[in-house]
Amino acid sequence: MDKKSFETISLIDGLHSTPSRRYLSDTPIPDEIIWNIIDAAIRGPSGGNKQGWVWMVIRDKNTKTKIAHWYLKNWNKVYGIRRKEILSGIDDDALGPKNFLSADHLANHIQDAPLWIIPVLRDVADSQDPRVGSSIYGAVQNLMLAARAYGIGSTLTALHSTNETQIKSLLNLPDDALTMAIIPLGYPVKGRWSQPKRKSVEEVTYWESWNVKRDRAKY
Repeated sequence: MDKKSFETISLIDGLHSTPSRRYLSDTPIPDEIIWNIIDAAIRGPSGGNKQGWVWMVIRDKNTKTKIAHWYLKNWNKVYGIRRKEILSGIDDDALGPKNFLSADHLANHIQDAPLWIIPVLRDVADSQDPRVGSSIYGAVQNLMLAARAYGIGSTLTALHSTNETQIKSLLNLPDDALTMAIIPLGYPVKGRWSQPKRKSVEEVTYWESWNVKRDRAKY
């Protein structure tokens, strides 16, 4: 597919075929496409229509390398120390062996993605509201779906958050701002546009009251 064109697929097909893509090439992404992707993102929902977001586009190698150092350190603390156990199945982590390997690759190569987008929310740095992310994560999903239309892979990760203070200083963010994720973008070099594996919809859907289920096969 031409890197300046996009793939026309139905919305439902896009929703069912946008998995995390963590094996990314360093091929540059044209500015026009980045503008288009972010323009799609900002059409997402925003609490009270405040739109208190900023989308940081990070291409600078030195900036990515510094943040990637913290990211890898946090990855190793949370997952890397359990590598053998997760890959052998002894540690029944939800990530699983296959996703562990791709996430481990990302942790060691996230700086190689041609660019990152860091979604930032204003006036929430001291918020204790557990729902604060609802004002931006819908827009983040829009961004990832738009990237998919251009054949660009992405993943949503927040392993950088332990180093929020250092990252805010590095990016010169205002005190009231909070980084909500890092989204590395790049043309995939491994994997495919496939439906992410999930628990069945029947298993996670209740009707009218907790734990009341229905058989989808009847409909």
